[in-house]
Amino acid sequence: MAAGPGDRNSGPAASVRFFCTAGRGLEPFLMREVRVRLQAKQVEYVSGKVFFTTCSDLNMLKKLKSAERLFLLIKKQFPFNVSSVNKGKICNEMQRLINDDPESWLNTISIWKNLLELDAKKKRLSQRDANLLKRKMGENDTVITKKLKAEQMQKTQENREYQLEKQAEEETLAQGNFLTSREKLQLEECQNEAAEAAGTPSQNDLTFRVSCRCSGAVAKTFSAQEVGRIIGIALMKQFGWKADLRDPDVEIFIHLNDIYSVVGIPVFRAPLASRAYIRTAGLRSTVAWAMASVAEIKAGALVLDPMCGLGTILLEAAKEWPDAHYVGADVSDAQLRGARDNLKAAGLEDKIALLQVSVVECFMLAGLSYCCSAKLTAGASQMVRRAASLRIPKAAAQTNPEPKSA
Repeated sequence: MAAGPGDRNSGPAASVRFFCTAGRGLEPFLMREVRVRLQAKQVEYVSGKVFFTTCSDLNMLKKLKSAERLFLLIKKQFPFNVSSVNKGKICNEMQRLINDDPESWLNTISIWKNLLELDAKKKRLSQRDANLLKRKMGENDTVITKKLKAEQMQKTQENREYQLEKQAEEETLAQGNFLTSREKLQLEECQNEAAEAAGTPSQNDLTFRVSCRCSGAVAKTFSAQEVGRIIGIALMKQFGWKADLRDPDVEIFIHLNDIYSVVGIPVFRAPLASRAYIRTAGLRSTVAWAMASVAEIKAGALVLDPMCGLGTILLEAAKEWPDAHYVGADVSDAQLRGARDNLKAAGLEDKIALLQVSVVECFMLAGLSYCCSAKLTAGASQMVRRAASLRIPKAAAQTNPEPKSA
């Protein structure tokens, strides 16, 4: 697993408490990933969620591969007791999620805004560096052009005065263009900063939307819409925020069940599990990454997926461990067409080779004990090995030793 601490200078000033949602059975993968990739502390989990503390910036948080969504944690407490309490008292307890500790809400909103502002500032600096590099390249081209003109002037003595005068005019024009470009760049930066400042609402002017999930005994008493209405009214009364179901500034996430009550703010609007480099979705990206991580891929290894389908496992593996060699095989032409589209969209056409062969032929060519993703499905792996062993002559197996596991 690729790992490393984030840029602490561009991240939050202090450690922040987050939680991620995860698919069933992926919690151990996510716990290990946040420890290694984010240097996270106080890592704990409940079914479907992993809680942790880190000071990593958004750039590092975006790299989580086994998480579905990322949230800033506002509150985590014991579940509501709905067995012996009437509905009105439970409503009051829900409102106390906001009214008992409004400071924690304001602090979390402030952290959320700081994270977004730091990320936007980092993007601006990156864009400015790109503009400076582009301008520097233009200046280098201008210098080369001047040198060529100087050589030509030396060869043409008759037009020396004319050439020198022309060169002076061109230098003056180039200098004027340079100053104009610099002034435009500064003006664009000022406009971007002003637009961003205007686009970041104050805490009193926030618009919000409440997203609820209820399960267990709570769901039998309250629907998600009822809980959202109760929390929304409490937020409007406490902070003066306005509800906006279409395009809110911030989303409030609440999950109530028989184990815990959790309140948080999504850090990103799009789920982390939505990979921009996967055009056609096949296997869930988080599951594909977890399967690839189990293979413990090393640099220089040759990794074979004999039933690659749309190539999701190979894509996740090649993105995370680029120093290995990858081969995908499938008997379906339609699946391979989708896999090629995914490789093209991800820019990994030169990293992953695709073959249209059956899984039995893969084992016949590669060897029965070759390390590949098929070993993760034990039942299918044993069935394929038995089928392949019936078709491989014993003499061929003895003369052609099996390749070493990756």
